[in-house]
Amino acid sequence: MTYSKLILLVALFLLVGGNLSFYSHLLDVYPLTWKNLPYLLSVSVIFASVNVILLSLLSYGRATKFVLITILLTSAAAAYFMDAYQVVIDDDMIDNMLRTDTAEAIDLISFKLALYLGLLGLLPAYLVYRAPIVRQSLRQALISRGILLSSALLLAVASVLLFGSFYASFAREHKSLRYYANPSYYLYSLGRTLAKPFKHDSHTLRIVGEDAKLPETDEDRELVVLVVGETARADHFSLNGYARETNPLLAREKIASFTNTWACGTSTAASLPCMFSIYDKDDYSKQKAAETENLLDVLLHAGVNVIWLDNNSDSKGVALRVPYKSYKSPDVNPVCDSECRDVGMLKYLQDYIDEHPQGDIFVVLHQMGNHGPAYYKRYPPNFERFKPVCESNELSECDKAAIDNAYDNAILYTDYFLSQLIELLKENNEDFEAAMFYVSDHGESLGENNLYLHGLPDMLAPDEQKHVPMILWFSDSYLEDEVSVDRLLPRLGERFSHDNLFNTVLGLFEVESEIYDPAKDLVKGADGR
Repeated sequence: MTYSKLILLVALFLLVGGNLSFYSHLLDVYPLTWKNLPYLLSVSVIFASVNVILLSLLSYGRATKFVLITILLTSAAAAYFMDAYQVVIDDDMIDNMLRTDTAEAIDLISFKLALYLGLLGLLPAYLVYRAPIVRQSLRQALISRGILLSSALLLAVASVLLFGSFYASFAREHKSLRYYANPSYYLYSLGRTLAKPFKHDSHTLRIVGEDAKLPETDEDRELVVLVVGETARADHFSLNGYARETNPLLAREKIASFTNTWACGTSTAASLPCMFSIYDKDDYSKQKAAETENLLDVLLHAGVNVIWLDNNSDSKGVALRVPYKSYKSPDVNPVCDSECRDVGMLKYLQDYIDEHPQGDIFVVLHQMGNHGPAYYKRYPPNFERFKPVCESNELSECDKAAIDNAYDNAILYTDYFLSQLIELLKENNEDFEAAMFYVSDHGESLGENNLYLHGLPDMLAPDEQKHVPMILWFSDSYLEDEVSVDRLLPRLGERFSHDNLFNTVLGLFEVESEIYDPAKDLVKGADGR
């Protein structure tokens, strides 16, 4: 066969074999009836045409088989994750995948994934590899490819013209369906990801808060620890009214738990840079974040000692200009069993505090938290209070109760981790005004509406992926001089978001700067300032 015919066959195979999620969502909108059948067939024709055009533009000559084999393998993996977890492979998800470490990747390996890779990837890839190809001259190959491209384009245009009123509504009302198109949407997203480094000058960094300073009259030292939670849902915190007691230790402390807090994104790669950015969500973009200093830089300008401790994959670019230490290895983290635990980040924290006898201190602790899908791995065995638990990373094979049990046990371990941090801060009460600020980066779907994990585009993501817990705790010395938890009580149900983090942290250090906005400060805002 010719390369053009091979491209056509692969495009049709991808349409039929790799798009269960696309057709599932399509049929939710347009059920299979005689009335809808012509429209459904038309969509399939356009989809196939788009695949043909993409594959034709990406492959030529002897590289064709390599390109087709690569796309078959990656499309098989994409099909699995979309079918199993209902995720979308957009540029944020690709960014997450590129930053995923080995341990997180292993959690995603399953028999079902191997089945997808074998039947939808390796088997057709082998057939492509073995396919006999007719030798063609350059002229013949160009003519053959031109006929294929023009035919695909004509079919797509004809389908749109034939059902113009349908596509006018389809394009306006159901644009989100394109997110599930395999491989066209992930190839488009991959192109966006690869193009990002060329969209801005990486050597140019906008300085913000260069005027930042601490008040000269403040003789007390501040010690603030920000805990960035991972994949925690607000509605699974008993502090927020959840029926199960998932926060028994935190409930003993005098804390402010803000029950109506919303994430900037639905994945770590999307949320983390946004959380620390000077830009609000509505004005934020990854490019702006990459070109602009963040909260950590402003604190450095003010003379605060800053460090980032990480038991997750990394800081997603936030901590590039401050001291950074990973606790993912037993060589560093003293609390490791089947995996290294968040509590291990506290082991040498007092040493860091003692090593800085001058100036305020800001510490970021980036948790492993509730990272899925293997929630049962996120806590030591003695924290398995809720049983039975889902011990599979194929969440669709577990019942909802077992998934919730494993997830809630991981929340229970976070409760322990935060309580241990609070005890450490209490020990520094005489030397510091200490505070703990906890907020999760995003939430998680646990099977509601057959959705799992996180990472859906904001317009598609359910509240479970965006509604996050946020907690403030203050030492006795801080409460005496600066704040009152009781004063915050009327605000606990107000709608807040990651947009409030930047100014709240600046407010905790009493940073003086033109960029500080007290109205967005959770604490100072309680005074109406």
